[in-house]
Amino acid sequence: MIREATQAGCRLAPACAELGICLRTFQRWVREGDEALVADARTTSERPAPAHKLSEAERALMLAVANSAEFASLPPSQIVPALADRGVYLASESSFYRVLKQASQQHHRGRARKPSERVTTTHCASGPNQVWSWDITWLPTAVKGQYFYWYMMLDVFSRKIVGHEVHMAESAELAALLMRRASLAEGLAGRGLVLHSDNGSAMKGATMLATLEHLGVAASFSRPRVSNDNAYAESLFRTCKYRPDYPRKPFASLEAAQAWTHQFVHWYNQQHKHSGLKFVTPAQRHAGQAAAILADRERLYALAKSSNPRRWTGPTRNWKLVDEVWLNPEGSQSSQSLQAA
Repeated sequence: MIREATQAGCRLAPACAELGICLRTFQRWVREGDEALVADARTTSERPAPAHKLSEAERALMLAVANSAEFASLPPSQIVPALADRGVYLASESSFYRVLKQASQQHHRGRARKPSERVTTTHCASGPNQVWSWDITWLPTAVKGQYFYWYMMLDVFSRKIVGHEVHMAESAELAALLMRRASLAEGLAGRGLVLHSDNGSAMKGATMLATLEHLGVAASFSRPRVSNDNAYAESLFRTCKYRPDYPRKPFASLEAAQAWTHQFVHWYNQQHKHSGLKFVTPAQRHAGQAAAILADRERLYALAKSSNPRRWTGPTRNWKLVDEVWLNPEGSQSSQSLQAA
């Protein structure tokens, strides 16, 4: 058809475009020194069925064997060798799997429980004190092999550290005490809260779970052996331990560790302009002051652009802060990245 069009006076490129073929593609299909065309090489072109394709009778026989009483509870990886021992070959193991899948029969077989998929723990916070994340990290001591334990609770929406303590041991009792103090400090009485953590013993201890139930707090846990389900807490610990003023030597005493963490929390909440919050502090976001601050910045940039428009080739800097923060987003929320500490 392309040759007929060109012989009638049409240019080659428009003729190819009319059939949805690139000019370079057409030229590759032409043999060197020959005007005859090679077969249509597009993946969407109709092609004859391959000679080795399974017939309907062969597919029916495979399904009958797989569904027989003898092999009904076995996967193709067991069926094919068993048939081979009898001198019978119907198809390869992969062909058995493919045929079963096309017949909607590729399901779990046998009495054993089907392996369960770990569902990502997803929560959304549209305001402060809706979703908290907490964890425990080690702080080195002067005695090798011994550590202090820093308990930290973080508000996912505002990134504010709402509770923290340093202790000599890691236990559910100390975690429950911290939860009570943080709840009182934030005035959570009668308010719904989700507290997310990993699967440590202190997080799942009976005392901690009983305290959460008494306070009306919903416990949420990471998937087993998945470290990034608690990204906000882990990221904050990294921010802490990579601070320029983080002690280069181990803490000499519990009081020294408590004093330093208290200093860090004050800096993080009150002075640290958080990159995930459009560079307002967590305390400002927690108190509802972020919107006014960002609005002032937006007006300042608009004024600067109007006073010297030649310096601006596009819109001014985006100072909009999202109204929803997702913990481990799924589906449509997966595009909203977790801007952690």
